Amino acid sequence: ENKQRAAPCSIDSTPTSANQEDHVSMAAHAARRLSDMADNLAAILGIELLVAAQGIELRSPHLTSPALAAVIAVLREQVPALGADRYMADDLAKARTLVEEGLLPAAAIAVLARNPFPTLA
Repeated sequence: ENKQRAAPCSIDSTPTSANQEDHVSMAAHAARRLSDMADNLAAILGIELLVAAQGIELRSPHLTSPALAAVIAVLREQVPALGADRYMADDLAKARTLVEEGLLPAAAIAVLARNPFPTLA
């Protein structure tokens, strides 16, 4: 869906004055498409976050970086690990909100600010 929306708006332009001095602004349409793409991207990144966290946790006792562990801790405050089949819409919405609010990079940056060259946690 985002790939389709990424096509230039100008391909949908239609002449308004017999191709003479046609200045057809596509800015509003492009901005609306970009907004839709950003919404889709937040949902995609939320799904990727859930999948990555679940995968890392399934690899226990293998460890990950302290920065990534902090990101997963923020996620797990909102969304519990998936232990059995369950309705996922609420989990997906919470993960998406975390992405949109920018809380995850802040958690990683806080860890890296204390120790920019950490060992595995």
